[in-house]
Parts: sequence; C-alpha cells; structure tokens
Amino acid sequence: MDFAPSARSKEYQEQLLRFMDEHVYPAEPIYHRQMTESGDPHHHPAILEDLKAEAKKQGLWNLFHPHAGTGPGLSNVDYAPLAEIMGRSPQLGPEACNCNAPDTGNMEVLELYGSEAHRRDYLNPLLDGEIRSAFAMTEPGVASSDATNVSMRMERVTGYTAEGSNKPLDGYVLNGRKWFSSNGMRPNLKVLIVMGKTSPEAEPHRQQSMLVVPADAPGVHIVRDLPVFGYHDREGHAELEFEDVFVPDHDILLEEGAGFRISQDRLGPGRIHHCMRAIGMAERALELMCERALSRSTFGKALAERDTIQERIANARIDIEQARLLTLKAAWMMDTVGNKAARQEIAAIKVAAPQVALRIVDEAIQVFGGEGVTSDTPLAHMWAGLRSLRLADGPDEVHRMTIARQELRKYK
Repeated sequence: MDFAPSARSKEYQEQLLRFMDEHVYPAEPIYHRQMTESGDPHHHPAILEDLKAEAKKQGLWNLFHPHAGTGPGLSNVDYAPLAEIMGRSPQLGPEACNCNAPDTGNMEVLELYGSEAHRRDYLNPLLDGEIRSAFAMTEPGVASSDATNVSMRMERVTGYTAEGSNKPLDGYVLNGRKWFSSNGMRPNLKVLIVMGKTSPEAEPHRQQSMLVVPADAPGVHIVRDLPVFGYHDREGHAELEFEDVFVPDHDILLEEGAGFRISQDRLGPGRIHHCMRAIGMAERALELMCERALSRSTFGKALAERDTIQERIANARIDIEQARLLTLKAAWMMDTVGNKAARQEIAAIKVAAPQVALRIVDEAIQVFGGEGVTSDTPLAHMWAGLRSLRLADGPDEVHRMTIARQELRKYK
C-alpha cells in the first residue's frame, strides 16, 4: 500500500496551508462579526466572497473534483490531506474553495448522470460557486438509514399541463416530506436532487428514482429550519414539503429505478470527504488544547504539567494518527479497486473518524473550561457538527452492520 501523496498534491498542500494561515483563519472573527450584525443565521457574509475570489485566484478551486478539466482530477489519496486542511476551519475552509458538502456530492451526481441542460443550468453555476444545491433523501416519518424505506411518492403522469403553460408534458408528480436537506435555507439555493419512490412494486433496490427539481418549483414549501443542538447553521437543514410538484421526464437522473444506485455512488466519496474534514477538526482541536494547556495555570501549576492533561494530549495524537491511516487506506482502495470493493473500509472510517474527532474536541472543551462551550472558540460548533456527523450519510449502527456482514461472509 502506498499512501504517499503525489508531488502535485504536496504543492497543493503547501499552497493551501498558506491560504489558511494568511486568509482563512484571520477571516474567522470577521465572519462571526458579519453574521452577528446581520441578525440572520442564513446570511451570506461578504468575507466569504472575498475568500472565494482569492481561492480562485490562487487555483485552489474545486479541488475535490475527480474529473480532470472540471477540477484538478486528484485521486482520493491526493485529495485527503487537502480536505483535512480545509476541515480545520469547517465554516469557511471548504466553502472558500468550493469543496463544501452537500454541493460536492451533488456536483458529482450531475457530472455523471445529468443532462446537458442540467449542466448548463445547475452544474456549471455550482462549479463556479454562484449557486447552491440541496440533497433531499431523508424523511421525517421513516427510518431513512434504510433507503428502501423512502416513502415520497413520485407518480407517473402523461399529458400534464403545468399552470401557466399550454404544453402538455409527461413526467412525475411528487408528494411527501423531506428533512435535513442541508443548504435548504441558502438565499442562493437553486436546485434540489430529490429521491423518491417511482416503482413500489419493483424489487426493493429498484423502487427509487432521483429527480432534479428547481428549488422554486411550484408546490415546494419550506416547513421549517431544523436547529442542530441549538445551532441554526448558515446553510440551514430544511424540512421541505412537496405538494403536487410536477417534474418532467427530462429531469430524471439516469433512469427510473436508479435512485438507490446513484445514492451509493454519491455517498461513498461523500463519506470519506466528511472523515477527512473531521480529522482536520481534530487536529485543530488538539492544537488549541496544547496552546491552552501551556498558557493556563491552576493551583500554581501549568495545565501542561499535569498528568491528566498530558494523557489527553498523548491519546489525541495516537487517535488522530490511527484515524488518518485508516482514512488513507480507504482512499487508496477507492483509487485502486473502486468504491464497491472499499465498502468495508469506507464504513469503518465513517464510524471511527467522527468518534475520534468528537472525543478530542470534547477533551479540548474540558481544558478550556467555560470558554470552550461559548462561541469564542470554534470548539462548540465543531462538537455539534461532529456529533451530527455520526448520523449523517448513515448512522454508526448501519456502518457497523456493513462491517460485520463483510466479516461474517469470510466464514460462511
């Protein structure tokens, strides 16, 4: 196994580290001030556009994109350290370089399965960072960790005449609810990729389809913005209601019944990107913990001299190195034998990385004391995001089930 990044990846790393030091970290207090002054949790702060312009200027744009020409065409192993670096500032780093979820996954889906019209109307503006997108799969009424439970109805219709149009079209009428549709509250949200049930009588993994739906389509309603541990994230996690939403045939992705396949294609890279960014958060939390331990004293002794603090720091370093190696192994397997063959490794790191990062952030909060639970440090927001990540893209239990089944298969 060779996890060594290429010379090209090393160049990007050096450049990205400078970009973070010179532009992103100094922008964090400006970002928080602009958000506070706006009074809107979904405000798009001007500082972010400044960062995006600088990232474009430096060629640090769409680094995630595996297709040469559209992006730099890096392998997963080459992209891994870059995602980690951006993840150190989760509110600014990824979006500054147009590498933020869920847009990255949606861009890959549109690249692979979208039409020329989808590329023109949505993919190209997404690649340029001009608009945002949401992925609508999870539902409030069912256990959505099992995608076959998805209950949104996508009923086939012919000769449908939309309001204000005289031209009858064939397509689908959507009815149902989705929630945790991240990016759902963005002011520049333009498109939804929606998974629902088109063929209830088909075998379980051929019942679902994915459709491209304009965010302002008639019948799409925002029910509410879902807070996460009390935070209203800037992108928003929307609960959406679809009420007789018509989507024409040409907006189906790949074909009817391909929804489950597309979701697996999308979630494989998405999961490992999340893990890479989580390790970046863990590294920043450890850095903050060490700086705090060296600068604070209690009862006449520096925190860094206390055995309990040293043990936490040592364990954090061990855990980060283990998680990083497992992530790189999964990335290497995705590059060499494909996502399907790397399924067990992807599942393993999706369990391990968020748990490791969450534990280290929690330890850092403890070292900071009361300040650690405020917004004066990035730790509290990191904690909320990482705890949520243990549910996003499949909860720990589903990934453990995948791992166990793979293991048991060896002995049957």
